[in-house]
Amino acid sequence: MAYRPTEKTEARKKSQHQLLLRSALTVVSRGGFNALTIMAVAEEAKVATGTVYRYFDSKTALCAEIFRLASAREVQKVKEAAFPESFSSCKQHLLDAIATFADRAIQGHRFAYALIAEPVGPVIEAERLIYRKQYAEIFGALITEGIQTREFRPQNSAISASALVGALAETLVGPLGLGASELAGYDQQQLIRSIQSFCLNAVISSAQA
Repeated sequence: MAYRPTEKTEARKKSQHQLLLRSALTVVSRGGFNALTIMAVAEEAKVATGTVYRYFDSKTALCAEIFRLASAREVQKVKEAAFPESFSSCKQHLLDAIATFADRAIQGHRFAYALIAEPVGPVIEAERLIYRKQYAEIFGALITEGIQTREFRPQNSAISASALVGALAETLVGPLGLGASELAGYDQQQLIRSIQSFCLNAVISSAQA
Protein backbone atom coordinates (compact mmCIF):
# COMPACT_ATOMS: atom_id res chain seq x y z
CA MET A 1 0.00 0.00 0.00
CA ALA A 2 1.44 3.37 -1.05
CA TYR A 3 2.30 5.81 1.73
CA ARG A 4 0.05 8.84 1.92
CA PRO A 5 1.14 11.84 3.97
CA THR A 6 -1.24 12.68 6.78
CA GLU A 7 -2.60 16.17 7.35
CA LYS A 8 -0.33 16.44 10.38
CA THR A 9 2.71 15.50 8.30
CA GLU A 10 1.81 17.99 5.59
CA ALA A 11 1.28 20.72 8.17
CA ARG A 12 4.69 19.98 9.69
CA LYS A 13 6.35 20.13 6.27
CA LYS A 14 4.65 23.44 5.49
CA SER A 15 5.68 24.87 8.84
CA GLN A 16 9.28 23.77 8.28
CA HIS A 17 9.29 25.29 4.80
CA GLN A 18 7.99 28.60 6.13
CA LEU A 19 10.65 28.62 8.85
CA LEU A 20 13.37 28.13 6.25
CA LEU A 21 11.97 30.91 4.08
CA ARG A 22 11.84 33.32 7.02
CA SER A 23 15.37 32.38 7.99
CA ALA A 24 16.60 32.88 4.42
CA LEU A 25 14.94 36.29 4.23
CA THR A 26 16.69 37.26 7.46
CA VAL A 27 20.05 36.18 6.06
CA VAL A 28 19.54 38.23 2.88
CA SER A 29 18.39 41.29 4.84
CA ARG A 30 21.70 41.21 6.71
CA GLY A 31 24.17 40.32 3.99
CA GLY A 32 22.48 40.11 0.61
CA PHE A 33 22.28 37.12 -1.71
CA ASN A 34 26.02 36.52 -1.53
CA ALA A 35 25.53 35.65 2.16
CA LEU A 36 22.66 33.26 1.42
CA THR A 37 23.99 29.71 1.67
CA ILE A 38 22.42 26.43 2.72
CA MET A 39 24.60 26.47 5.84
CA ALA A 40 23.67 30.06 6.72
CA VAL A 41 19.96 29.25 6.50
CA ALA A 42 20.44 26.11 8.59
CA GLU A 43 22.23 28.10 11.28
CA GLU A 44 19.58 30.82 11.27
CA ALA A 45 16.73 28.27 11.45
CA LYS A 46 18.66 26.13 13.97
CA VAL A 47 18.27 22.98 11.89
CA ALA A 48 20.67 20.58 10.19
CA THR A 49 21.87 21.42 6.68
CA GLY A 50 20.26 18.19 5.51
CA THR A 51 16.89 19.60 6.52
CA VAL A 52 17.42 22.60 4.24
CA TYR A 53 18.48 20.33 1.36
CA ARG A 54 15.20 18.44 1.66
CA TYR A 55 13.42 21.62 0.55
CA PHE A 56 16.07 23.29 -1.64
CA ASP A 57 18.47 21.14 -3.65
CA SER A 58 20.96 23.97 -4.21
CA LYS A 59 21.86 27.52 -3.24
CA THR A 60 20.62 28.65 -6.66
CA ALA A 61 17.17 27.17 -6.06
CA LEU A 62 17.07 28.76 -2.62
CA CYS A 63 18.09 32.19 -3.93
CA ALA A 64 15.56 32.05 -6.75
CA GLU A 65 12.66 31.25 -4.43
CA ILE A 66 13.66 33.94 -1.95
CA PHE A 67 13.99 36.50 -4.74
CA ARG A 68 10.52 35.62 -6.06
CA LEU A 69 9.00 35.75 -2.59
CA ALA A 70 10.56 39.09 -1.65
CA SER A 71 9.99 40.76 -5.01
CA ALA A 72 6.33 39.68 -5.11
CA ARG A 73 5.80 41.32 -1.73
CA GLU A 74 7.39 44.59 -2.86
CA VAL A 75 5.57 44.67 -6.19
CA GLN A 76 2.24 44.14 -4.43
CA LYS A 77 2.84 47.12 -2.13
CA VAL A 78 3.56 49.39 -5.11
CA LYS A 79 0.53 48.03 -6.96
CA GLU A 80 -1.71 48.82 -4.00
CA ALA A 81 -0.40 52.38 -3.94
CA ALA A 82 -0.85 52.78 -7.70
CA PHE A 83 -4.39 51.42 -7.74
CA PRO A 84 -6.04 52.08 -4.37
CA GLU A 85 -9.69 51.32 -3.73
CA SER A 86 -10.54 55.03 -3.64
CA PHE A 87 -9.63 57.05 -6.75
CA SER A 88 -8.07 60.51 -6.51
CA SER A 89 -6.05 61.18 -9.67
CA CYS A 90 -3.54 59.35 -11.81
CA LYS A 91 -0.98 62.00 -10.93
CA GLN A 92 -1.42 61.36 -7.21
CA HIS A 93 -1.41 57.61 -7.68
CA LEU A 94 1.86 57.85 -9.58
CA LEU A 95 3.38 59.95 -6.82
CA ASP A 96 2.14 57.50 -4.19
CA ALA A 97 3.50 54.49 -6.06
CA ILE A 98 6.91 56.11 -6.44
CA ALA A 99 6.97 57.13 -2.78
CA THR A 100 6.04 53.60 -1.72
CA PHE A 101 8.79 52.07 -3.85
CA ALA A 102 11.43 54.54 -2.65
CA ASP A 103 10.43 54.61 1.01
CA ARG A 104 10.32 50.83 1.32
CA ALA A 105 13.67 50.58 -0.44
CA ILE A 106 15.27 53.08 1.91
CA GLN A 107 13.81 51.52 5.04
CA GLY A 108 14.97 48.04 4.03
CA HIS A 109 18.04 49.33 2.24
CA ARG A 110 20.23 46.22 2.45
CA PHE A 111 17.47 43.95 1.15
CA ALA A 112 16.43 46.48 -1.49
CA TYR A 113 20.01 46.72 -2.77
CA ALA A 114 20.06 42.92 -3.04
CA LEU A 115 16.89 42.98 -5.13
CA ILE A 116 17.83 45.93 -7.32
CA ALA A 117 21.56 45.91 -7.91
CA GLU A 118 23.63 43.30 -6.08
CA PRO A 119 25.86 41.34 -8.50
CA VAL A 120 24.30 37.89 -8.78
CA GLY A 121 24.31 34.84 -11.03
CA PRO A 122 22.31 34.39 -14.25
CA VAL A 123 19.33 32.68 -12.58
CA ILE A 124 18.75 35.63 -10.23
CA GLU A 125 19.39 38.10 -13.04
CA ALA A 126 16.56 36.43 -14.94
CA GLU A 127 14.31 36.83 -11.90
CA ARG A 128 15.39 40.46 -11.62
CA LEU A 129 14.26 41.13 -15.19
CA ILE A 130 10.84 39.72 -14.31
CA TYR A 131 10.81 41.88 -11.17
CA ARG A 132 11.53 45.05 -13.13
CA LYS A 133 8.98 44.10 -15.80
CA GLN A 134 6.28 43.77 -13.12
CA TYR A 135 6.96 47.31 -11.96
CA ALA A 136 6.95 48.52 -15.56
CA GLU A 137 3.53 46.93 -16.08
CA ILE A 138 2.15 48.78 -13.06
CA PHE A 139 3.52 52.13 -14.20
CA GLY A 140 2.50 51.44 -17.78
CA ALA A 141 -1.11 50.81 -16.80
CA LEU A 142 -1.12 53.94 -14.67
CA ILE A 143 0.36 56.08 -17.45
CA THR A 144 -2.17 54.71 -19.94
CA GLU A 145 -4.97 55.63 -17.57
CA GLY A 146 -3.46 59.08 -17.09
CA ILE A 147 -3.35 59.63 -20.85
CA GLN A 148 -7.02 58.72 -21.08
CA THR A 149 -7.91 61.22 -18.34
CA ARG A 150 -5.62 63.79 -20.03
CA GLU A 151 -3.47 64.14 -16.93
CA PHE A 152 -0.44 62.82 -18.85
CA ARG A 153 0.68 63.74 -22.34
CA PRO A 154 0.25 61.22 -25.18
CA GLN A 155 3.24 58.85 -25.18
CA ASN A 156 4.28 55.23 -25.48
CA SER A 157 3.24 54.00 -22.04
CA ALA A 158 5.45 50.91 -22.10
CA ILE A 159 8.60 52.86 -22.96
CA SER A 160 7.87 55.58 -20.41
CA ALA A 161 7.15 53.00 -17.72
CA SER A 162 10.42 51.16 -18.37
CA ALA A 163 12.26 54.48 -18.20
CA LEU A 164 10.66 55.28 -14.84
CA VAL A 165 11.68 51.92 -13.41
CA GLY A 166 15.23 52.51 -14.62
CA ALA A 167 15.29 56.00 -13.13
CA LEU A 168 14.04 54.73 -9.78
CA ALA A 169 16.61 51.95 -9.60
CA GLU A 170 19.51 54.10 -10.78
CA THR A 171 18.69 56.95 -8.40
CA LEU A 172 18.36 54.71 -5.37
CA VAL A 173 21.24 52.31 -5.98
CA GLY A 174 23.84 54.76 -4.61
CA PRO A 175 22.10 55.48 -1.29
CA LEU A 176 21.08 51.83 -0.88
CA GLY A 177 24.69 50.75 -1.16
CA LEU A 178 25.64 52.86 1.86
CA GLY A 179 25.77 51.63 5.43
CA ALA A 180 22.90 52.38 7.80
CA SER A 181 24.77 55.22 9.52
CA GLU A 182 25.68 56.90 6.21
CA LEU A 183 22.14 56.51 4.88
CA ALA A 184 20.79 58.15 8.03
CA GLY A 185 22.66 61.30 7.02
CA TYR A 186 20.59 61.60 3.84
CA ASP A 187 17.54 63.81 3.73
CA GLN A 188 15.43 60.84 2.77
CA GLN A 189 12.20 62.73 2.25
CA GLN A 190 13.93 65.25 0.00
CA LEU A 191 15.38 62.37 -1.99
CA ILE A 192 11.91 60.86 -2.45
CA ARG A 193 10.40 64.23 -3.43
CA SER A 194 13.14 64.75 -6.02
CA ILE A 195 12.50 61.32 -7.54
CA GLN A 196 8.75 62.02 -7.62
CA SER A 197 9.29 65.36 -9.32
CA PHE A 198 11.58 63.91 -11.98
CA CYS A 199 9.24 61.01 -12.77
CA LEU A 200 6.14 63.20 -12.87
CA ASN A 201 7.78 65.72 -15.18
CA ALA A 202 8.72 62.86 -17.49
CA VAL A 203 5.10 61.90 -18.19
CA ILE A 204 3.01 64.98 -17.54
CA SER A 205 2.14 67.47 -20.27
CA SER A 206 4.22 70.63 -20.50
CA ALA A 207 1.09 72.72 -19.94
CA GLN A 208 0.54 71.06 -16.56
CA ALA A 209 4.17 71.09 -15.41
